[in-house]
Amino acid sequence: MTARSEQLQIGVSLSSMGYLLAGLGACVAILARDLNEPTGRLALLSSAFAVGLVIIAAVGPALLRSWSIGVVLRVGSLICAAGGALLALAPVYAGVVVGGLCVGLGGALLVLVAPLMLHGPTAAARLSRVNAVASAAGILAPLTIGLIDALGITGRVAMLVAVPPLLILATVKGPDVVPPVLSEAPTGHAVGWTVGLGWLRVVLAVGVEFCFVVWAVARLVDSGLTLAVAALLGSSFPIGMAVGRAIGPVHWRSLPPVVIGGTLAIIGTLLVSLLNAPALIALGLVIAGIGVAPLYPVTLAALVALPGLSPTRLAALGALASGTAILITPAALAALARLVNLRLAYLITIPLLLALFTLSRTSNPENLRPRLKRLV
Repeated sequence: MTARSEQLQIGVSLSSMGYLLAGLGACVAILARDLNEPTGRLALLSSAFAVGLVIIAAVGPALLRSWSIGVVLRVGSLICAAGGALLALAPVYAGVVVGGLCVGLGGALLVLVAPLMLHGPTAAARLSRVNAVASAAGILAPLTIGLIDALGITGRVAMLVAVPPLLILATVKGPDVVPPVLSEAPTGHAVGWTVGLGWLRVVLAVGVEFCFVVWAVARLVDSGLTLAVAALLGSSFPIGMAVGRAIGPVHWRSLPPVVIGGTLAIIGTLLVSLLNAPALIALGLVIAGIGVAPLYPVTLAALVALPGLSPTRLAALGALASGTAILITPAALAALARLVNLRLAYLITIPLLLALFTLSRTSNPENLRPRLKRLV
């Protein structure tokens, strides 16, 4: 299999998953309406997705010791497709939650193999290209969901758009390679401290991102818009994300990129939270998306900069950090919204970003990872 075909496979898989993830937020409000469930209870949808990530973080390295990369890609695509179909068609709440779990399980398998398939000296550039395409696919999800819902059909059926390409991937033969796993890894308090800080940075970055992914459309509905219009305007955040990913991490003087991006995210959060005009909320979502976009790539790059760990272990650590964040933060926002309201609950992202700023300036012991300060 050529490098080009591997890049195409990963591009299709991550784009399909990006579409499903971007659609989750738009579907929360629609599912609450369709299933006659309180919106806050649908927070379990993102929690189910996160549980899938955590499970794969635990078993992924073991799977890759016995399964080839191609088998993992096909299984992940099939499970992710099943999850998308359940989100679109399940008639009961439990079925929808299982769909979120399947998207998490399958999506985590796809994320696990992506850096292993796009290996080599140009891996970073190729990963950037496929992630840019995935971000663009994410813009389409709320737009498609809103347009279909405006036609009088439940907008969640738009989640079926991602199913055919995933099913095709499930039938295509991938690379029959079992990635090497290093028998030893660096140990000691210094390494543990560095890994712990890097892992926590990823948790905070992903947590902020998914507060917007899951609750942006619900916030627009809260401002008085219909579901269809809110779903359309919900594309504001993924549009901002796509722009931010295209720009890449911004370096200015001695400020880390996460501080520059996080400051933009705070400005966007204040617009989303404190104002109630839909146009200004949408503007806030765009600004927040631009600011949030580099946070995950930058913090993940810092996490995997530690030498000596196998690629599968590093990928699993990233999946665990993402799953932990998605499991906790959108649910925490929902719980806070029940105590106050959704507008004020959105302010939860600001202390998360301030914590990320603080950790970004934390010194790394014994210079184990000299690239970390340049990254974050």
